[in-house]
Amino acid sequence: MKKFLLTAAALAACSMALAKIPPPVLDDAAKAKAAETAAKTAWQAKVDGYLLCKAQDRVAAAYKKTATAKPAAAMAPAAMPAAAPATPAAAPASGTPVVASAAPPGPAACADPGPFAYAPPDQKPLETSGAHSPAPTAASPPSVKAPSAEMAPSKPATAPAKKS
Repeated sequence: MKKFLLTAAALAACSMALAKIPPPVLDDAAKAKAAETAAKTAWQAKVDGYLLCKAQDRVAAAYKKTATAKPAAAMAPAAMPAAAPATPAAAPASGTPVVASAAPPGPAACADPGPFAYAPPDQKPLETSGAHSPAPTAASPPSVKAPSAEMAPSKPATAPAKKS
């Protein structure tokens, strides 16, 4: 029992110590590496989508090839009647022709993402950021402490003379 209590107390102390540790501070190199990794991951997702699209195109082409090779009578169920031939729709009075049925749009072409290319964001060189600029010319003394005469002005030693 004592071992259990001692172990529980040690775990509680460790968890409190870990809770007080601040998160690590990332330097500029680590931030740049993280941004490049994020860009690489996004590019890889595009490549995976492109490869999936190409695979789906191959499967669709193979299906169309096998579907057209079989006779139509064998593919249609026996219970379904044959489709009636399509008749053109009558034109309205305004003279604008009406399309009986629109063909569904074809699948979108697969877009190749190309090779991975990462361009890091432009960084200001130290020379333009003012890091190496000389200090400005001093216009006042470096002390920020006010002189004692300004902090507590003295009272006049003599009273002003009265006019008579």
